[in-house]
Amino acid sequence: MLDNTTKKNIDDCRDVLVGKVPDPKSQIEQITLALIYKFMDDMDMEAVEKFKGKPKFFTGEYAKYGWRRLFDPALSGGDMLALYSEALEKLNTNPNIPELFRNIFKNAYLPYRDPGTLKLFLKYINEFEYSHSEKLGDAFEYLLSVMGSQGDAGQFRTPRNIIDFVTACVNPQKNETVLDPACGTAGFLLSAYKHILNQNTDKRQGDKLTPDQRKKLAANFAGYDISPDMVRLSLANMYLHGFTSPTIHEYDTLSSEDRWNETYDVILANPPFMTPKGGIRPHKKFGVQANKAEVLFTDYIAEHLNSNGRAGIIVPNGIVATTQTAYKQLRKLLVADSLIAVVSLPAGCFNPYSGVKTSVLLLDKQLSKKSSHILFLKIENDGFDLGAQRREHDKNDLPLALEAFNEYKICLAAGKPFDIEKYSSICLLVEKETVLENKEVVLTGDRYVKGIVSQTEFEMVKLGEVAQLVGGGTPSKENDTYWSNGNIDWITCSDFSDDKMYLGNSIRQITEVGLKESSANIVPEGTVVLVTRVSLGKLAIVTKPTALNQDLTGLVIDETRLDKLFCYFFLRSIRNQIEADGHGATVKGVTRNYVKDIEIPLPPLEIQQQIVAEIEGYQNEISELKDKISEREQKIKEKINEVWGVKQEAEV
Repeated sequence: MLDNTTKKNIDDCRDVLVGKVPDPKSQIEQITLALIYKFMDDMDMEAVEKFKGKPKFFTGEYAKYGWRRLFDPALSGGDMLALYSEALEKLNTNPNIPELFRNIFKNAYLPYRDPGTLKLFLKYINEFEYSHSEKLGDAFEYLLSVMGSQGDAGQFRTPRNIIDFVTACVNPQKNETVLDPACGTAGFLLSAYKHILNQNTDKRQGDKLTPDQRKKLAANFAGYDISPDMVRLSLANMYLHGFTSPTIHEYDTLSSEDRWNETYDVILANPPFMTPKGGIRPHKKFGVQANKAEVLFTDYIAEHLNSNGRAGIIVPNGIVATTQTAYKQLRKLLVADSLIAVVSLPAGCFNPYSGVKTSVLLLDKQLSKKSSHILFLKIENDGFDLGAQRREHDKNDLPLALEAFNEYKICLAAGKPFDIEKYSSICLLVEKETVLENKEVVLTGDRYVKGIVSQTEFEMVKLGEVAQLVGGGTPSKENDTYWSNGNIDWITCSDFSDDKMYLGNSIRQITEVGLKESSANIVPEGTVVLVTRVSLGKLAIVTKPTALNQDLTGLVIDETRLDKLFCYFFLRSIRNQIEADGHGATVKGVTRNYVKDIEIPLPPLEIQQQIVAEIEGYQNEISELKDKISEREQKIKEKINEVWGVKQEAEV
């Protein structure tokens, strides 16, 4: 449990760095390097003072880099900075330290040159002690939790409650091997480790395990990640949780064949959702031929389970619903070979990093052979609200879902019928044959609920029934107090473009005085904004609280009934109609009442999200085709220039 003192020390370190190192991930890297550096010195001092031995790490030519040397009163601020900077760059060449530490310091450097900042930073780092390693493990998890936005490869920080739920469903055991092929900061691996320790606890965590069992247990865990930064963080995270030699490989799971023959008893993962432009270029050993990251990762996991293997995979909604060939082929393979349950998570549980809709695929090679059904579980509340702040509340479907899933597994293993009625509020049991008969092999429970009407018969509702409409305003453009040094984003028609779905920073900012004078309203993050005058029919979704000018209407969606992306795509599909309905002699527009009365089909949320996932899949294909067209056009131009150039030279 993270204590307040340790938490404050972590916060103090970040507060010192934020002026010089604004990126959260870079802050974490600097704190990680300093902590490991300090802990190696702690271990050297323990060897000398407690065991009357000799230092192991900072000896010979590397003795001058010992942590305590940094605090020599004779060193000026510039000397301290020079020594610390040199140490960071040299420690990965120190033959006296284990490979684990050398890997952590690989390519390390100090990204600023301010002695005052460094001196204060090292002062706070010096307050941590390696002897408090359990507390430090919790502190490091807290430190990792501050990493915000999506990474370059599509990584998102997985919420701890979701990680622990998936781990509990898969239920790894002390004698089983465990892999995360996209491990990030090792959250799933450590959740599995703690789960096993808790299973083997009497009075204190893991006390039923012998030293030999603990050693074998630690050797059973492995992780891969393509990012060297993530490898460094996961190594440090596992080390601080008691893994003296964690097995984390910098490895391209999708393009490299080097580890293809390694299989595992348990695989837990939240693979990257993003595919780079042009797609992945995988090798040919995958069972499903695809170039989408989420398809390939899911296929990889299914193919790398041992014969008794189990897996829990967090996937974007496209995996369970998109109708493209590779997705359908993947779902058929999963149903036929290993899938036993699908857990639908609420859109928003990954906030503030992403509002993407996700599900959990639960695979079990042995139990799948005993079952003719797929269990669908639907989570509507995970213990936190679904807004950007994710505040904790008392509504939580995860414990009941775990209970239902565990009972389902017990029934399958014993060959007994599962009492679905007991869990009818959260579960649906569907025959595999029914799923496979569905042309699209969709893996969402709502698609199989009896009595759901066809898409053409969905209820039509007015937008005003499922969204709050918010207007905008514009103060005088001549009054500088309304605009000078404005710090509130204020969007106009000029901020919109046909190829931009999301709006972040606005072209112009307004002051609080101007906002008050204009009576403009600030709409929250995630609001769908429609241009109702001038560039009529353009729309976008704002990614931060934003003020609107008078030509715009914000739609604050009731997300318990309407998915905002579904609303966005629907309004985009009727833009021509909105433009045609505009009125005005010179500048056309529509009223807010007109927008309020627009009728929109309202399928169940799950169906809305399936439709959105399919549309996004088609958009990705279109984007890739456009990229290919641009590449071909460029090659054509280059060829023409080449040929013309030859001709011109010949004529001369």
